Amino acid sequence: MKVEPSSRQAELFDASYAYVLDHGLNGLSLRPLAAAIGSSPRVLLYLFDSKENLLRELLARARREQIARMTSALNAAGLNDAFDESAALLWSWLSAPEQRPMVRLTYEAFMLSLSRAPGPWAGFARESAQDWLELLIDAQPDAPRAAAEARATRVLATIRGLLIDLLACGDGERVEAAARLGWL
Repeated sequence: MKVEPSSRQAELFDASYAYVLDHGLNGLSLRPLAAAIGSSPRVLLYLFDSKENLLRELLARARREQIARMTSALNAAGLNDAFDESAALLWSWLSAPEQRPMVRLTYEAFMLSLSRAPGPWAGFARESAQDWLELLIDAQPDAPRAAAEARATRVLATIRGLLIDLLACGDGERVEAAARLGWL
């Protein structure tokens, strides 16, 4: 049975999440994190067992929030079975300036999880890809599973590439023009 976190633990978790959204994962140390959120490394270790566990929980939250928000947006738009429109909405939402901190964080974790070094991000890329694939597969209820997976994979790879270019170059107009060309 999972124990509900204390209000202090929830407060520190939320503050830690805001911190990693602003500062990223690279070189993250508990001492500056704790100082920034009004705690101490010892308290963070007590509440979250380890730095790795805290990071795993923060990354899981990022994945859950992205998928929940996108699912909600698709439901609100009535696009549960309209693949091209779902893909366009996914692109619009992920490429929006207000999503950049979360997208940057999840892409950083995605790339770190592809390294051979184990860490709190181990498996993140695979799990994240599966989350997004399922969302896009579900938008094709009448397609055979293999065809839906292939189409979802192609669109997801295109969106990923466009997002990486957007994050790297910041040239929103050029990248948006590429996205408007369609999903192949």
